Amino acid sequence: MTTKLSIHLKWFAFKPYISYKLKTLKGDNMPYIKLSDKLRDKILEDNPHLQKNLEKPLRRRMEHDKPNLWRPAYVRDIEKILHSPYYNRYADKTQVFSFYKNDDISRRSLHVQLVSRIAKNISQMLGLDVNLTEAIALGHDIGHTPFGHAGESCINEISLEKTGRAFMHNLQSVRVLDKIFDYNITLNTLDGILCHNGELPLDKYTPEPYESFEKFDEMVEECYIDSKASRKLVPATLEGCVVRISDLIAYIGKDRQDSIRAKVIQDENVFSAGSLGRFNASIINNLIVNVIENSYGKNYIKLDKEYYDDLMLAMKENYELIYLSESVKSVQQEVIKPMFAKVFDSLLKDILNNKKDSVIFRHHINYISKVRSFYSSDNYAELNTPEDIVIDYISSMTDDYFSDLYAYLFPKSTPIKYVSYFDSRD
Repeated sequence: MTTKLSIHLKWFAFKPYISYKLKTLKGDNMPYIKLSDKLRDKILEDNPHLQKNLEKPLRRRMEHDKPNLWRPAYVRDIEKILHSPYYNRYADKTQVFSFYKNDDISRRSLHVQLVSRIAKNISQMLGLDVNLTEAIALGHDIGHTPFGHAGESCINEISLEKTGRAFMHNLQSVRVLDKIFDYNITLNTLDGILCHNGELPLDKYTPEPYESFEKFDEMVEECYIDSKASRKLVPATLEGCVVRISDLIAYIGKDRQDSIRAKVIQDENVFSAGSLGRFNASIINNLIVNVIENSYGKNYIKLDKEYYDDLMLAMKENYELIYLSESVKSVQQEVIKPMFAKVFDSLLKDILNNKKDSVIFRHHINYISKVRSFYSSDNYAELNTPEDIVIDYISSMTDDYFSDLYAYLFPKSTPIKYVSYFDSRD
């Protein structure tokens, strides 16, 4: 039989281990082990191409964040993005169709995975850096708003009115990784994210290389001041160009699938076929093959004229039949826009009144400060205006997070109506 004394003695025996684990969880500076010099040199001797992965342009050189053989620069970018709190939020952000309780309709998390898979496929065939491609693809939408492009449009209107600066999700994705969390991401990854705009297709993408963060910062600032400047951006690397066209390849057919599942499109034969085919599988395959055919061994990424023309037609049909349909447009004008305005004003008031128990402090400012402390000693709240902080917070939210916050701030408001799984007999 176990006695009180034996339990007491067992506790004292176990207590040092508990104490050690608690200290570790609280953030003890556990040293990172390294490969032995002998093995490192042997690996480099057998695989000399790995040397080029070690040094890439970074904002800061920090010993604990120094690229190494087993975690080179672009791999570190991938891991920082994957471990970002905002990467989790991809899972409940609208791709196109908001207010649907239907897990078969794509969320942004799936879109990002599809872009990554398509881009890595093309990059591997073209002999490009697959890790750089993956880093750009995984981070390209991390600054996207709740409720898709409708939410982005609403925040852009608020930002232009309150700050005189544009809001675009590619800019915000850069801001999340480079300013809000300050992850020390490489220049080429940030450039690919900035220049990824998949709504602006080209028949040929020729990289425009540069090697300084000063140039990058100038490009970012120009886009904030003049939203049209974003249309002129071209990635600095072939990998960035691949992600840009893969973004388009990933959503054209998938959005058509989702439109049918959401019953926005009743007749699937309404879309033209052409060289791409009508639907997702053939669109993805045929565009990937055409890109590889026209780009292998070249210093550009290209579609031939027939495929480019059919891609432009497919985009036109998607806009007319899906993105600009009444059921999609009404989400922005009738539902989201007034909600965003009310939430912005409420949160801004809390900051200006220094209301420390407000959600803007508890759920955002304090939270960001804790996460960024691992990479930067700068104070997030002191570096940014109250307006920018509120915009950062709203744009970071998932659809459900925003809906819950709205109900929390305005408990007498009418609840958002979702299309249920059981609203149709089909």
